[in-house]
Amino acid sequence: MDDLLLDPLDIELLVQLQRDCHATNQVVGERLGLSASQISRRIQRLESLGVIRAYVALLDPAILSLAVRSFTHVTLARHGGEEGAVFERDIAAFPEVLDCYSIAGEADYLLQIVAASLHELSESVLRRLTRLPGVVNVRSSIVLNRIKASTELPLAHIGRPEGRERRVRLVQRPT
Repeated sequence: MDDLLLDPLDIELLVQLQRDCHATNQVVGERLGLSASQISRRIQRLESLGVIRAYVALLDPAILSLAVRSFTHVTLARHGGEEGAVFERDIAAFPEVLDCYSIAGEADYLLQIVAASLHELSESVLRRLTRLPGVVNVRSSIVLNRIKASTELPLAHIGRPEGRERRVRLVQRPT
């Protein structure tokens, strides 16, 4: 696989876009010392490489009456074969499940779930979840208070020499 080459301006552009993807190319260009057209070309390149996957609006769940959040561990009866694939297909149909991760440890999956109330979480989501084929254990932790939440990926590691190969390399481009 070829290395993905990013220069310091690409990294700073990604930082800026993570913070405000609605900023105009002109505004971002002023922050980075580039023209709007240079910003546009860089964004198009990063999109075509798959570095930028999408632009989204982050909604406030509490304002939208989704104030209950849980992290739920799910254990399946068997770890191999079709059981996992069936669970993954079925869980995709749960709009309340924001994230589903296959994990190592005591459980097989970790879900982040939002709901309007504890009753809805219990009756609507967890009850349906326990009825999925192969599910033998469901254990939830209810979030009391969110201390930190971010969608910004840390990018400071790119270009730092650590003695191992990286897929992403920082390059210095001539100005």
